[in-house]
Amino acid sequence: MASVSSRIPLRIVLRASTYIGRKQLQGATSLAFYSTSFVGDDPVLVRDFIRSALYDPENGYFSKLAGPVGVLDKSIRFNQLQGRVAYMQLLDKLYKQHDIAWFTPVELFKPWYAHGIAESIMRTADLSIPLKIYEIGGGSGTCAKCIMDYIMLNAPPRVYNNMIYTSVEISPSLAEKQLETVGEVQSHFSRFKVDCRDATDKNGWGHVNSHPCWVIMLEVLDNLPHDLVFSPNQSSPWMEVWLKQNHDSLQISEVYKAIQDPLISKCAKIIGMDEDQAVKRRSLVATGKQIWSKAFPKPRRSWMPTGCLQLLEVLHWALPKMSLIASDFSYLPDITVSGDRAPLVSTKKSGRTKDHSNYLDAKGDADIFFPTDFWLLEKIDHYCSGWSNEHRESRSSKAVKKRRTITLDTAAFMEEFGLPTKTRTKSGYNPLLDDFKNTKFYLSVPTHHTS
Repeated sequence: MASVSSRIPLRIVLRASTYIGRKQLQGATSLAFYSTSFVGDDPVLVRDFIRSALYDPENGYFSKLAGPVGVLDKSIRFNQLQGRVAYMQLLDKLYKQHDIAWFTPVELFKPWYAHGIAESIMRTADLSIPLKIYEIGGGSGTCAKCIMDYIMLNAPPRVYNNMIYTSVEISPSLAEKQLETVGEVQSHFSRFKVDCRDATDKNGWGHVNSHPCWVIMLEVLDNLPHDLVFSPNQSSPWMEVWLKQNHDSLQISEVYKAIQDPLISKCAKIIGMDEDQAVKRRSLVATGKQIWSKAFPKPRRSWMPTGCLQLLEVLHWALPKMSLIASDFSYLPDITVSGDRAPLVSTKKSGRTKDHSNYLDAKGDADIFFPTDFWLLEKIDHYCSGWSNEHRESRSSKAVKKRRTITLDTAAFMEEFGLPTKTRTKSGYNPLLDDFKNTKFYLSVPTHHTS
């Protein structure tokens, strides 16, 4: 196992975790040899288990840890560091001093990371109307404060004076911390508010807000609940995975059922799983493959971003004219957990990281985080905007997408909108540009067309 310091540069947001593995699960069920309060008498979908393991008010990972997100007392002066070795030593020292699970990029590179986001908003937004920004999962409030600082100093006074910045935060303790952080600048306080609620709950949004606005999601997608689908071989239909508690033992079993859940069905449709299955049934070559797959079965598992789908469905309903900025990891190296888009599961105690070989090992003390498939994110975004369905129904070659989207790696985004020189060391090494090659920014704005 690599040392903590050797893991930090590649996976800062990934809670300084190492890599985990899990044996391929075969047969009708798989077993975890312990009991957990997250699975009761009634079977639950995998997404419900993950949601409880992460967000349960009593036993969830983000509820039990008082301070998993680190807050720096002052900004790092990268220009005074000699190079990569000096930066690594400083980072290792900061982790030991704060004894926290992780530092987010917006914290490590404050204020420059958030300033790049603010600049991208100012260049794209219609500043003739009041600027409204929503941030989902605002952490300690650093992003909100730095964005408001930048707009106060660089935008026309009327833009700052009329802006409203709303944080939608599920954690009461983090909501309180955000008010404290943003309140360090007295003039920000009247322009900032925190809604302590679940952003995926449609009722929390009240009614449709048709005004243009911006939605920011930084390192949110990786912790959204996912579902799991399973197929015993290369040609059999996909099945949704449920979890049940065995009453005669301390075991949790995976149970496979035909896909009926609406969110899983939608995800399968967006990905194209249903179309792939139809093609296989029609193909003569597929007949041979079916015979081969039954003789030499190879189980398949795929993780479905149903939490992302649910969130974007609600956001597109509540804020139909929103522009979106999301940033997350597009790739996690050396994952051995079976299945497409598989997660990493990690526990950190007393400064040491322990990686689990089974996602069912998460009992409220482990982080569960997923790589983001940005190609799929774009498809989900278009689907939730209504364009995909209208395009299929009209079958018109002139159908125009309702969203303009672009995906940029972090270096490209910061070179376009930020100030890369501010995070560069004396040797030329730039941790923001050099160590975040597996992170991307997704920008999505509404077009002026209505069809």
